[in-house]
Amino acid sequence: MIAIPSDRLDAILARHDIVTATLSAGEADSDSFVQLSRELSDLDDVVAAIRAYRSAEAELRGVEAMLQEGDPEMRALAAEEKPDAEAARDAAAKALQILLLPKDAADEKSAILEVRAGTGGDEAALFAGDLFRMYARYADLKGWKVEIVSESPGTMGGYREVVAEVKGRGVFARLKFESGAHRVQRVPETETQGRIHTSAATVAVLPEAEDVDIHVNEADLKIDTMRAQGAGGQHVNKTESAIRITHVPSGIVVFVQEERSQHKNRAKALAVLRARLYEQERSQKDAARAADRRAQVGSGDRSERIRTYNFPQARVTDHRINLTLYKLEEVLAGTALDELVDALVTEHQAALLAAEGLG
Repeated sequence: MIAIPSDRLDAILARHDIVTATLSAGEADSDSFVQLSRELSDLDDVVAAIRAYRSAEAELRGVEAMLQEGDPEMRALAAEEKPDAEAARDAAAKALQILLLPKDAADEKSAILEVRAGTGGDEAALFAGDLFRMYARYADLKGWKVEIVSESPGTMGGYREVVAEVKGRGVFARLKFESGAHRVQRVPETETQGRIHTSAATVAVLPEAEDVDIHVNEADLKIDTMRAQGAGGQHVNKTESAIRITHVPSGIVVFVQEERSQHKNRAKALAVLRARLYEQERSQKDAARAADRRAQVGSGDRSERIRTYNFPQARVTDHRINLTLYKLEEVLAGTALDELVDALVTEHQAALLAAEGLG
């Protein structure tokens, strides 16, 4: 076990005291208050882990001191307790090391989820629908809120494309490794000869950005209003509620028509635009950091095949970590998705620990 420098832990405890005192004194302005509150929330977990680690260390020192006692019974008792004390110290150290890893500032954020049908025609659209329902069910189990921003249904069901906001604390941390190409192998309903077809859908998970994360200059936006398209009754024909926003410098275009209110559609479109610009900025920074790139579980590139869902064998395989679960129905129902997510997070943490020289 690699020792954690005590002066580093002391500095964290001192920072926790400063942030707590500043917030208690009401000395921060509104922007600083938000940032300091977030910092305190992160520090609380680290401080609790530091205290647990130091308590476990103290317990181990006490046991080791008992081994030096003259009383044979005390020495025997200490020898019996030492393995458990060492295991407790090591577990506390590992938990603390993980919390001390470089944090993704976006982990605690809500997310924009985008699912698009890939190769495979109608079957790909149906699969995109299956994936979106999987994430919606998973979100429901986590107590998160899912709100569709835009959707383009497939001709036989599912989606050619669906974009949604997933709101809740820590959404991005749990979903960020879902970005990439998902492949399905199954017999389509339209297949008359029972042949297995392969089709795909792509998933993108973007951290939801706020004004403090990225500034969008109104002068850079071209905003068009138009009548909503598709089914929707009289409102479709009479109300110019649909919004298309073009960010001229980047060429990013966002179209939203889900709400009857033009104001609400504009707000949703801006939220998606900010998320895409924020992710673009994050990707550029990540590309400049080779060590970070090596520590990632997959690149998050939409073209990278990350997972296969095989219906005939009822299995799901994540190719990045070579994990196969024979729980296809449970994964698609959202109830077993955590098994994949937890494995991906663990692998990511192990890579970061190795990069920091702590693995």
